[in-house]
Amino acid sequence: MVKILADYKEKFSRVVLENAPKNAQYTSPKIQKKILHIFPSKVRSAIREDIGDAKFCIIVNEARDEFMREQMALILIFVNKDGFIRERCFDLVHVRDTTVSTLKKEICAVLSLSHNLNIQNIRDQGYDGASTMRGEWNGLKALFLKDCPYAYYVHCLAHQLQLALIGASREVIPIHQSFSKLSSIVNIIGASCKRHDELQSNQADDIAYLIFIYENEYGRGANQIGPLQRAGDTRWGSHYNSICSLLKMFSATCTLLINIINRGATSSQRGDADTAYDVMTTFEFVFILHLMKEIMGITDLKEDGSNSLLKNAKSFCERRGIDIPDMSAPYTAGRGRSRESQDLITMEHHYRVDIFNAAIDSQLQELNSRFNEQPTEVLIISSTLDPKDAYKSFKIEDICNLVEKFYPQDFSEEEKIHLRFQLQHYELDILQHPDFQNISTISELCQRLSATGKSAIYYLIDRLIRLVLTLPVSTATTKRAFSAMKLVKTRLRNMMEDEFLAECLVFYIEKEIAKSFSTDMIIDEFYSMKSRRAQLKYKDLGLLFCFLLSVSIKVG
Repeated sequence: MVKILADYKEKFSRVVLENAPKNAQYTSPKIQKKILHIFPSKVRSAIREDIGDAKFCIIVNEARDEFMREQMALILIFVNKDGFIRERCFDLVHVRDTTVSTLKKEICAVLSLSHNLNIQNIRDQGYDGASTMRGEWNGLKALFLKDCPYAYYVHCLAHQLQLALIGASREVIPIHQSFSKLSSIVNIIGASCKRHDELQSNQADDIAYLIFIYENEYGRGANQIGPLQRAGDTRWGSHYNSICSLLKMFSATCTLLINIINRGATSSQRGDADTAYDVMTTFEFVFILHLMKEIMGITDLKEDGSNSLLKNAKSFCERRGIDIPDMSAPYTAGRGRSRESQDLITMEHHYRVDIFNAAIDSQLQELNSRFNEQPTEVLIISSTLDPKDAYKSFKIEDICNLVEKFYPQDFSEEEKIHLRFQLQHYELDILQHPDFQNISTISELCQRLSATGKSAIYYLIDRLIRLVLTLPVSTATTKRAFSAMKLVKTRLRNMMEDEFLAECLVFYIEKEIAKSFSTDMIIDEFYSMKSRRAQLKYKDLGLLFCFLLSVSIKVG
């Protein structure tokens, strides 16, 4: 490519390849790294400029790279001057010591020492579920709260709910056993590609039959065929998806297990399939599948929830020929085991009390312990700013209480008095203004206030909305950062240095910001890094293409 450019322009031929100065070929790894260093440096500077003096949230998570090094991703959440929420990947730091004091020191070094971000402007913090992070007394959360008493900790709600529902349910022995059996069934089916193909073929036949008897609707996008999904404790919604997939492909899975029992290549395959089939065709297993589907689907299980659940489970078993036990018969707790007053416990009591009620009680206890009172109250009271349903939840008193209780440091006593008067004008103006109708989120409201100039009039309300918008409810951005890390630092490039890896990731993840840099900006920055023996005089797009080509090869 360089030769082609040299053939077309004589001035290029005088300064490239064998005629080029030693610093102008852009083939030296040191030069390429220096060029690459410019991009993440300017990206971080752009993020820092976008934050300004605004309050922000930090989200921290850890993962191992391909070289088994512990990497800490630092994400910043803030609201820019135009009212848009931004989640920016700010840095990736290798932590050799994962003690909380070291982690805090590294974070503070990145924020305050390197980029002059005031630690006192942190208003929220979000981490994973590790005790090192969320410990009440010695965790990273607690250390930041000592310096910033209003840096509220909100654990990722999706992840926290997943862990709470799964962890609490497994406290009930029959449910724990059912999840283990579910995992075994998925492993048996997914042991080979042949079984997977046979399962999908069986499912296609079942769908065709259900459409023929008008039990399934027919249309584009309906009746999709997929695999049995595997459950993972750290993947959001994976347990729910695993249960739903098995219920959807129940008949096809049973047919496949029967085929393995009859035609399995080894006795162990036939024995495993026979055990799995016996488990699947029990009423208790079906009942627990339906129970966990309702719980994890966030269904409101009221006092009569067990009645509808039993009815659904019975209907499911009747359609598939599974024996339904007599609910008035005595319940026996397994083979050879007995317990006191066993003859007084019926099958109905076992399903209603020992499984259903036990699971619900365990869920409530776990949810109450995991979702702390303070951040939960902040989120609940903040909903009064929600413009959904024509500002139905708007309450002046609740908004004043939100400021007084949770954000006293961000409003002076005089501003707290003025806030109430602003809210009264806001209620008469914004809630009836045609430009502020049909808004469904607080984020849209903030953007509309900024676009119409109302943010200057209701500056106290705008300040409060921006504080509320920084509350973290998800750590999805950190997960995306670690996904990108696997693309950059692969098995073939597992010896990448930490600084080089961090720069590649910031450049890769925040490429939208990097695209805004002009050719002259990058070349001027490169020249200003240090004096050189000879410097090019030509700032041409062809040269930029050459060095960008080198950078793209290095980044992968």
